[in-house]
Amino acid sequence: MMRAFWLILIFAVGGAIKIPAEQNLARQSQARAALSLGEKFREGALLASLSGLRALAANVLYIEAHVAWEQTQWARMLLLFRQVTALQPGVVLFWDTAAWHMAWNASAAALNDSREPRVALRVRRQREFIEIGRQFLVRGIELNPNQPQLHEALARLYRDKLHDHTGASDSFARAAALPGAAAYDERFSAYELSYCEGMEADAYERLRQLYQRGERERLPTLLARIHALEEKLGVPNADRVIR
Repeated sequence: MMRAFWLILIFAVGGAIKIPAEQNLARQSQARAALSLGEKFREGALLASLSGLRALAANVLYIEAHVAWEQTQWARMLLLFRQVTALQPGVVLFWDTAAWHMAWNASAAALNDSREPRVALRVRRQREFIEIGRQFLVRGIELNPNQPQLHEALARLYRDKLHDHTGASDSFARAAALPGAAAYDERFSAYELSYCEGMEADAYERLRQLYQRGERERLPTLLARIHALEEKLGVPNADRVIR
């Protein structure tokens, strides 16, 4: 009976905040409004946590966020994910999923929004959503520093969305240093470093070390990056790995 009561309360709170939020967002850029309003609704989520049903409340709101995604209600989805991560900050899935939806799905929708004829504004909104996704991962890492999944997700965001090879290399390296990291994290860190201007020599040394571990590491991308660096660094033929 009590569980039903709290479920009703959660949905009532969600419905109460939805109306003023949507009215306000109708008057502003969706991305900018989400950035400014997100922290305000964190308090509502924290109030729900006082019930002692943090996990249940987070799961219910997570489902609501999924529905908001299906309906392309990006601002509402952001508000819900802020509540979810406030309620259950130790759940890696929530941070990872929130960042994915904002940096990939919402940003793509903003860039391809046919209702906005100004390309520059679409690009700005795209970047804002990517930054929101990055902020989710940074905050998630602050609260869960030993979770390689979050460091890897941040590395992919730097690589694929921000084209920041230095940031990607550093994040992959942090993931690789943690227990439970994927076997490819170390290799990907070296790949990304090989694209960084001024870091070619360090990247080449790391790639050579991977190559020397044996056939399992000698994947096509590894060989291609070694060859590219040997050309760029002018490594003598006699000293090259790829001849």
